[in-house]
Amino acid sequence: MSSASSSSLRRIPGSVWALGFVSLLMDTSSELIHSLLPLFLVTSLGASVLTVGFIEGVAEATALIVRIFSGTLSDYLGKRKALAVVGYGLSAITKPLFALASSAGLVFSARLADRLGKGIRGAPRDALIADITPSDLRGAAYGLRQALDSVGAVLGPLLAMGLMLLWANNFRMVFWVAVVPAFLSVALLFFGVKDPGWKNDGKRINPIQWANLKRMGGFYWWVVAIGAIFTLARFSEAFLLLRAQQGGMALALVPLVMVAMNLVYSFSAYPLGKLADTTSHVTLLAAGLAVLIVADIVLALGNHWSFVIIGVLLWGLHLGMTQGLLSAMVADAAPEDLRGTGFGFFNLASGLALLLASPLAGFFWDRFGAAFTFSAGAAFCALALLALLLMIFRQATGRGGN
Repeated sequence: MSSASSSSLRRIPGSVWALGFVSLLMDTSSELIHSLLPLFLVTSLGASVLTVGFIEGVAEATALIVRIFSGTLSDYLGKRKALAVVGYGLSAITKPLFALASSAGLVFSARLADRLGKGIRGAPRDALIADITPSDLRGAAYGLRQALDSVGAVLGPLLAMGLMLLWANNFRMVFWVAVVPAFLSVALLFFGVKDPGWKNDGKRINPIQWANLKRMGGFYWWVVAIGAIFTLARFSEAFLLLRAQQGGMALALVPLVMVAMNLVYSFSAYPLGKLADTTSHVTLLAAGLAVLIVADIVLALGNHWSFVIIGVLLWGLHLGMTQGLLSAMVADAAPEDLRGTGFGFFNLASGLALLLASPLAGFFWDRFGAAFTFSAGAAFCALALLALLLMIFRQATGRGGN
């Protein structure tokens, strides 16, 4: 690691590091379950791929849509941590439900409550990172949190794979293990993160007012629109797992797909986030979209393990290029006292898109096959790339901003 990178890491506030490890623990728990959940639904509970798509779409969309309320509330109160604790706590108490589920309906309820918790914590946590991080380190800070989060997304599937081999594909016993890191995550957040709040002069004003929405500025709403189109292209990662199983991969080894994706995500998120502090955001985002297009094309070409692994590795690279970057773009574009609301509206738009994307992907898969599903993802991604190229043109002609 270069001396410049080491210096940046040392300058990142301790609470950001703590939030990163909170994410690591919770993602270890969540991915331990989620890397097996589509297979559990299809092979053990007899659910269709369309049902999997519906559950994933509604659950993930809930997580994103709820963020507008939690983000706005965190702006109104001037406090972020309390809402984050509630959100992480709700996700933690849902984990036993997956082990107890005897029907797709109960899995859906548990998944929905889990993602509700994610939605409650997401915008306040992201706004808190912006509150406590110097502006010239925001890309690095968001990249660090994403990197630690994706380490958890590597550990979870590795644990799932090892435990499935150890316990002869006993899904329910594996799901029980996920309870431990989930509650450790909540404890670390409660004791290890400080919330400085932000000064609102003792006044509490409804952030969702026309005058406040106008203060967001045109560039912010461009980011919201592109993020929504982007989400249409990036449907649930459950379809990556199903693509691997379709190619004949053993059930116990399917979690390796998530391990491979998140290894790339983990190693790329921080350096690419740091790069975003000194490079044009829209140019980097355009590159990330181009990588996702190639990933979808590769996954559409075949389900042999070589196609699946290449596609999944590219999918992980695009996540590393874009997720922290999009957070930094929202944080930079939204006014300080409206950051929670800014993240909330961004995630609302993305959530509505995801509510359509995953069920649509499940329908395409059942009706036309996996290749058509990933080809459609590439087409939506190309649409987002065209919108970004228009943004770059506007910047070049002096009608946009970074």
